[in-house]
Amino acid sequence: MTADDVRPRLRAVLAALPRYVPGRPAAEPGLDEPAYKISSNENPYPPLPSVLDAIAGAAQSMNRYPDMASLRLVGAVADRLGIPAECVVPGTGSVAVLGHLVQSVCDERDEVIYAWRSFEAYPIVTQVCGARPVPVPLTPDARHDLAAMAAAVTERTRMVLVCSPNNPTGPAVHTEELESFLDRVPGDVLVVLDEAYVEFVRDEKVPDGVELWRRRPNLALLRTFSKAYGLAGLRVGYAVAHPPVADALRATALPFGVSTIAQEAAIASLDLVAEAELLERVDALVAERERVLTALRELGWPIPDAQGNFVWFALGDQTLEFAAACASSGVVVRAFAEDGARCTIAEREANDRLLAVAAEFQR
Repeated sequence: MTADDVRPRLRAVLAALPRYVPGRPAAEPGLDEPAYKISSNENPYPPLPSVLDAIAGAAQSMNRYPDMASLRLVGAVADRLGIPAECVVPGTGSVAVLGHLVQSVCDERDEVIYAWRSFEAYPIVTQVCGARPVPVPLTPDARHDLAAMAAAVTERTRMVLVCSPNNPTGPAVHTEELESFLDRVPGDVLVVLDEAYVEFVRDEKVPDGVELWRRRPNLALLRTFSKAYGLAGLRVGYAVAHPPVADALRATALPFGVSTIAQEAAIASLDLVAEAELLERVDALVAERERVLTALRELGWPIPDAQGNFVWFALGDQTLEFAAACASSGVVVRAFAEDGARCTIAEREANDRLLAVAAEFQR
């Protein structure tokens, strides 16, 4: 027997596990013409000077472990939301917190229900934990079919994921339909409302997630500093959960997961002056989103309601062709083969270039 014949046994599930595909970086189409990355739903604005100062200060102590409990960050988030600090659990991005949630409630072969297409990490974190994914198709207008999701609940269901606004299609769930859905889900099934893009929502029919959470013991929220707050590179998100679930999250969390730099940057972002400036940027992105959405619909594109910082092209088998046309014009989009393309709202110049490609593609 040779050394090549002796290999560690890996879990069988890994062979069929879908891989997370990050948005491709922009590639320069020409020396005098910039290219734009609109494939990862990043905030195009640079960090605020006050946030950069906090990062620089925190870097002075990088030889020390961070506060494992993130006490100052937890306190800042709890104060901003008006909830008990014990109900806030940070992690290295909301996707990591989601992974800990699945670990906390699912044993092998338990079921996790989610809409599809939705956030591509959902089937990955589900299967990594040994649970069984149960995708439920979206409605024809790219919305969650909450009635069908409620009907899919079985005695093996331990978690239901509701992405609102839905990444990558855009619509957000409405209060009445979500309340009705929650009434139908058994109390021992954890419902996770993923609000990664909540700051961009302008639909008045969308519920106040925190207020809804207060009244629903089996509801948890996921939020992040990656999108509206522009800290995607530092990886910090959090869950809002009732004490039993929050305690389980702390038990399963990676020790020292949120760096001191990430903690201090998030705290600085929640400063009243800094947050106001950051949310002004969000308002500007929302205005750009509405401009792009209107222009695309005038061109004849059937774009679904957009409540995040992106728009969705349901292109089917033309998806890769459209993505290639965008790339050749200097805008890199996120293509989901055979489904569609998600395009982040970015700098006005990038948005204009996307509109030009969309107009030409229609012709």
